[in-house]
Amino acid sequence: MTTQRTQDELGRPLPPLEFRAVTEAIVANVERVIEGKSAAVRLALAAMLAEGHLLIEDVPGVGKTKLAKALARSIDCTVRRIQFTPDLLPSDVTGVSVYNQESRDFEFKPGAVFANIVVGDEINRASPKTQSALLECMEERQVTVDGVTYPLQTPFMVIATQNPIEMEGTYPLPEAQRDRFTVRIAMGYPDVKSELAMLDGHGGDDRVLDLLPVSDAATVRRLIATVRGVHASDAVRQYAVSLVTTTRESPDLRLGASPRATLQLLRTARAVAALEGRDYVLPDDLQSLAVPVLAHRIIPTAEAQLSRRTTDAIVADIVRHLPIPSERQRSPYDTRGQYDPGRR
Repeated sequence: MTTQRTQDELGRPLPPLEFRAVTEAIVANVERVIEGKSAAVRLALAAMLAEGHLLIEDVPGVGKTKLAKALARSIDCTVRRIQFTPDLLPSDVTGVSVYNQESRDFEFKPGAVFANIVVGDEINRASPKTQSALLECMEERQVTVDGVTYPLQTPFMVIATQNPIEMEGTYPLPEAQRDRFTVRIAMGYPDVKSELAMLDGHGGDDRVLDLLPVSDAATVRRLIATVRGVHASDAVRQYAVSLVTTTRESPDLRLGASPRATLQLLRTARAVAALEGRDYVLPDDLQSLAVPVLAHRIIPTAEAQLSRRTTDAIVADIVRHLPIPSERQRSPYDTRGQYDPGRR
């Protein structure tokens, strides 16, 4: 499971007003170049604050790489981009030991994965062997080369884009790697108004290059610490477990979601709650996140595939039919803003 970061590594949580100011500044900065996709931008930021990784899947030309680059440039931290191609080697990603003739010893040359944000463009155009080079670093936040383990920086996030597997020249991502991506989003085509605004604003130079950072790595660590403090009641936790367990029992699926999915579903729900100004998770948060967090991890049966049932539709049906907790999670504060333990 994901390596836990100590409170000292993350820093002190931010006050609510400062948290909101920083996150809104990041969203507004990204939306300067991404027209009409506010929900996708916020979900991408939620994945970062949940200490997860983001998979952006859609057809070419809809802004997948632009979203990844805009989010990375909005934070003053180390950013590396990897263009995945069929001839990319695992050592290009993780690094390699090179013999130094002067010292007569091997020196480790870090690969592109040694950064706070790693943008993997068209990840499914590399071979499965190269794709698997990301497994250890995405889950354990470390890289092992020639028997030596090197820790990665905090925060660490992989933002990967991929084309649908039906496109020519693509390889399907291994199940183990799909399970390590916290959230999968699809950009979709913009509406007419947004596309017209895009023509006006993007007619000249690439606007992503003009973006200036509005936050830094230290502040992001404090944002993550704030999200960790968001409360989730026993009823909400049970609902998260029920959602994931139901995918394992569904007759339409031959592989349900893993326990890792349960952890990441709740972490992302905490992030979404914090972005909406709450310090507690609602069942509605889990419902809205079920498809982007769970659908890419599950595998439908042959019968479901023949019926043209997508994993998104299967998860949506599970959410629709699964009873929500009888008592909705309430704020632990009364109408006067006073803390009331009985409201937990």
